[in-house]
Amino acid sequence: MGNGQNFVANLIGFDLPASIPARRWVILTFSIMVLIRMAIMMFKFLHRRMPWSETLAVPGAFAIYYVGFALLCLPASRSLGLFDFVGIGIFILGSWFNTWSEYQRHTFKKDGTNKGKLYTQGLFGTSMHINYFGDVLWVSAYAILTQNLWACLIPVMLFCMFAFYNIPQLDKYLAGKYGDDFQHYAATTKKFVPFIW
Repeated sequence: MGNGQNFVANLIGFDLPASIPARRWVILTFSIMVLIRMAIMMFKFLHRRMPWSETLAVPGAFAIYYVGFALLCLPASRSLGLFDFVGIGIFILGSWFNTWSEYQRHTFKKDGTNKGKLYTQGLFGTSMHINYFGDVLWVSAYAILTQNLWACLIPVMLFCMFAFYNIPQLDKYLAGKYGDDFQHYAATTKKFVPFIW
């Protein structure tokens, strides 16, 4: 991983382990997988223009994930344990929720007979914002692998941003676009966390 880690560790006062722990390779693998998934999402599944607020917020969030978790992981030296493998499972589950739900919606929207219809099936039938829930899961997995309590703030802040900003904004937009169909969907489907809220 080069001398950059020594420079950064000295700059922020972290003591580095003697060898590169496996968890750093897991964090790197997470980042590569997220990059591939997001590229597919942006260039294949996204059927709308991004507003400027999202255009600025998304790169900032990913900078926090890619740089923040990598930095917070630097001092971790313990071997991977059971809790880490649970974290890897959470990453896989969150990635699946996010990507598969977007794929399902993409397939629905691609069918011309569904033009102008609200998508409420598949994983979106378990949660109105299952894709966001998936994001919170895979980001939480990063935090678990860092073995750093400060890293827990990142998924908590992401959850709050979704719950108190993104979801209300999106619901307002969808209510205006789909009217009664959206109201019925909102009344019969959990908002964010499947089976809970």
